[in-house]
Amino acid sequence: MSMGPQRIVCLTEEPTEVLYALGEQHRIVGISGFTVRPAIARREKPKVSAFTSAKIGEILKLQPDFVVGFSDIQADIAAELIRHGVEVWISNHRGVDGILDYVRRLGALVGAGDKANAYAQSLQAGLAAIEREAAALSRRPKVYFEEWDEPMITGIRWVAELVRIAGGDDIFPERAAESLAKQRILENGDEVVRRAPDIILGSWCGKKFRPEKVAARPGWDAIPAVRDGELHEIKSPVILQPGPAALTEGVTEMARIIRAWAAAR
Repeated sequence: MSMGPQRIVCLTEEPTEVLYALGEQHRIVGISGFTVRPAIARREKPKVSAFTSAKIGEILKLQPDFVVGFSDIQADIAAELIRHGVEVWISNHRGVDGILDYVRRLGALVGAGDKANAYAQSLQAGLAAIEREAAALSRRPKVYFEEWDEPMITGIRWVAELVRIAGGDDIFPERAAESLAKQRILENGDEVVRRAPDIILGSWCGKKFRPEKVAARPGWDAIPAVRDGELHEIKSPVILQPGPAALTEGVTEMARIIRAWAAAR
């Protein structure tokens, strides 16, 4: 008899990705419509939620014994499910250590603690390897990470930490420490100009990054990154979700961009 919840609904992508990585995907009965990793999940699991809204009726029909979501943004969905007697876990991790801990906790909750510990260790080893390689770079670039353009929103904490692991320095560390997106909104672009990033990374949640629009902002032609054409997109599914994708594909892409920048100096 397998222990732990048998009918799990995942309201965001990262629990789906973790459960598949642990070989526990048979427990998942519903996923987020924004799920892109792993690709097979989209084909074989019903989509029952967006990020800020969910089909409560559809979720209840699936008779879940456990629902997993993320952050204050999903508080209303969680409250409604709880009122219907569903067990809900809303995680609220913000940093790299938090993501690793999340993997361990989710694994433990479904009775796959040992597999989850091994998986978290392999993710950690991958980050350590990237950090070692970055330590050998001749220079560390200053990096501006933009999560949204109108208004401009700077990178969340795990993004800033991954920039550092990949060999760069996030130009807004004080904002990365804030947990709510509204505290990461830039009133205007002057502060970015003043902090003079060497690289601009864009990941506009769910829409294509437009470097030419960024470069055309008033006064931004003075920024080293704009002058040198160092504006790069990192696709939002691999960096803006606090799960395995960010600790693997996301940080690897950052490291590649930073290495190429350093090699050209």
